[in-house]
Amino acid sequence: MSYAEAKAKYAAIGIDTDAAIARLKAAPVSLHCWQGDDVRGFDTDPDKPLTGGIQTTGNYPGRARTPEELMADLDLVMSLCPGTKKMNLHACYAIFDEENGGWVDRDKLEPKHFKKWVDFCKERGLGCDFNPTFFSHPKCDPLTLASPNEETRRFWIDHGRACIRISQYIAEELGQPCVMNIWTGDGFKDIPADRMGPRVRYKESIDAILAEPFDFNKVKPCVESKVFGIGVEAYTVGSAEFSLTYAAANKDKCIPLMDNGHYHPTEVVSDKIPALLAFFPEIALHITRPIRWDSDHVVLLDDETKEICKEIVRCGGLDGRVDMALDYFDASINRISAWTVGFRNVQKALLMALITPDYSALQNAGNWSELMVLQEELKTMPFGEIWEQYCRECGVPADGEWFATVKQYEADVLSQRN
Repeated sequence: MSYAEAKAKYAAIGIDTDAAIARLKAAPVSLHCWQGDDVRGFDTDPDKPLTGGIQTTGNYPGRARTPEELMADLDLVMSLCPGTKKMNLHACYAIFDEENGGWVDRDKLEPKHFKKWVDFCKERGLGCDFNPTFFSHPKCDPLTLASPNEETRRFWIDHGRACIRISQYIAEELGQPCVMNIWTGDGFKDIPADRMGPRVRYKESIDAILAEPFDFNKVKPCVESKVFGIGVEAYTVGSAEFSLTYAAANKDKCIPLMDNGHYHPTEVVSDKIPALLAFFPEIALHITRPIRWDSDHVVLLDDETKEICKEIVRCGGLDGRVDMALDYFDASINRISAWTVGFRNVQKALLMALITPDYSALQNAGNWSELMVLQEELKTMPFGEIWEQYCRECGVPADGEWFATVKQYEADVLSQRN
């Protein structure tokens, strides 16, 4: 079937596929840099184990070891993925050299340590989001912003404030808002004696970070919740209740961020999106794939990914209400392939949502039989032809065409890194 034939089939049910493609082209999705090097970064010993609830599994060859290698890998991924991209950086990806005075600790980071990333984005017309790095550092005791140790807490508050300044710099240089996400792995492995104290300290620490001056139109600080993490199975300070309440109480300077791996397995973020958008003008998402827990597997075109994207579209999320980013890190397979599969699947799910008719009138009228029939019939519509047209218009390979490029890059580049 040709695109023209598929387009006509969708037109028969009231869908303009050309308009859907044009709409998706303009919707930015953040591509996370940490898939390329297993969340190692450049500010500490790259062979040091990850701590603070972060863990990668696998040792596939070809991990990026330098900023130059990581940027080259990102360029390849972006050439294989359709749509508008943003970069997403962690603070641990600061680049230190003689020009900017060399290494400094995280509490002393400055915009100059991210100038090469800003230049990278400028050359490619990208926006950029940012994340303080509250893990894999000697000053995780193991707590950070919730620590009872005032010196530890002050170090991490200063880090957060530095990241506000860096985010402002990124937003001003690139002319796009910078979503700055605050997440820590603070918590306890076993049952705590005090659940309230750490949360009070955590709140006060975030208050202190957000006291740093910034333009809320340019910098979008987020608070991200979590159920539990490795080593903090019994108690997480930044729970869903804490993070949502904090964001609700500070709407003038903070938005909530939901990661769909950070909830109980019976909870789904797709249902939470409209719940939050009933109260918040803007929310942020980290899109991942959990298997029984926050295991950050590569995003597939599975039911929940499709439902998340349906709700983004249905709720007006593409009009600036939902900031979308990917967040996973798989070291067991080719990292370029992992990045590409996940990004393309989010694009597919968004395109599926954009060519889904609005059947809310049937729901409101109680026509559940007809609604079910039409929803099921949509599943055999010729989506593949619409996706291929989108890829053609974006100048990227169609399905079945891009993996050969990845294999060649592995043979020519990645295999030389070990």
